[in-house]
Amino acid sequence: MKRAQLLTEATFGENKLHDITHFGIRAAIGVIFIVQGSGKFNPGTADFLTSIGLPVELQIPLALAETIGGILLIVGVLSRISSSILSIIMLGAIFHVKGASNLTGQGGFAIDLMLLAGCLAIIVAGPGRVSISHIAKKIPRFLQ
Repeated sequence: MKRAQLLTEATFGENKLHDITHFGIRAAIGVIFIVQGSGKFNPGTADFLTSIGLPVELQIPLALAETIGGILLIVGVLSRISSSILSIIMLGAIFHVKGASNLTGQGGFAIDLMLLAGCLAIIVAGPGRVSISHIAKKIPRFLQ
């Protein structure tokens, strides 16, 4: 393949290492969201939400979105949709909860920013070949 063609085509490698890496990134992000989302079922989350000016009614939807979204990322079903929802949650965490004032240290948003970047990469790249979406092949590309 010509160098110019390599630079202009938005395709990913066809080797196994790429597939494993793609799955690893998806799985790592998914596990983090499962752990964070399941923690939001804790009754203390309601107090935290009210302290930052959000309604208590958001506790269960946020917990479900993060937990189920993380599971969907790991198995590779509806990855783009779940990554989109999780990206919106991360934007809310960065700008509303953390105030986007401190990247590192106490109250920093560095991890939120990394999760946002990972979700955006999954939106662009899709679930990859190590996924149920790829195995099923009947799911439309925009829903993968």
